[in-house]
Amino acid sequence: MRLRLPDPPLLLVTDRRQARHPLADIVAAALTGGCRWISLREKDLPEDEQVPLARTLCRLAHKSSARLLLHGKASLAKLAGADGVHLPSGSDPATARALLGPEKLVGVSIHTVSEAASIDPAMVDYALAGPAFETPSKPGYGPEIGRKGLFEIARAAGVPVLAIGGINTARVAEVIAAGCAGVAVMGGVMRAADPQHEVGALIATLQGYPRAR
Repeated sequence: MRLRLPDPPLLLVTDRRQARHPLADIVAAALTGGCRWISLREKDLPEDEQVPLARTLCRLAHKSSARLLLHGKASLAKLAGADGVHLPSGSDPATARALLGPEKLVGVSIHTVSEAASIDPAMVDYALAGPAFETPSKPGYGPEIGRKGLFEIARAAGVPVLAIGGINTARVAEVIAAGCAGVAVMGGVMRAADPQHEVGALIATLQGYPRAR
């Protein structure tokens, strides 16, 4: 049985290069704003720097009964004591699941309907579909999926799908209507003058709509 995802279904993905404040301060503010799901995505950092950073953010997250994942390698997530791993597109979730065990979250990035349809729900708990819309965080990363594409991906996937890329309060209704279970955000919170307010506004908007499960 798939693990229950954090609630509210808002995943904050870090990017210290866009961060307006120290990363730990942004995470702490997001937690205060109601976020209960963080993923450390600092894959350009040396592994011996990722692990202690993940441990620090884990302690912050756990004080708020939140979960912290690590974007990248399952082995690093395990070493850091993270609550799971988020894998890039084309990874092997079965290997990650075998390493981390049944109590840790395993997510995967997807971009197409065929990738969504190939997900094994016994190995994967959720998927991030992106870029949902044009986003300044990753200009030129790929054509936006759009509402129609999100609908097709959410319908094809056997796990909850979160939209990522260009997500703001105005887009929340659109992605939920397309069948997504929630949203993931990066730059909008990393660059925010007030990350707590930004997260709180997104969560308040999310809570106004019924969600796919």
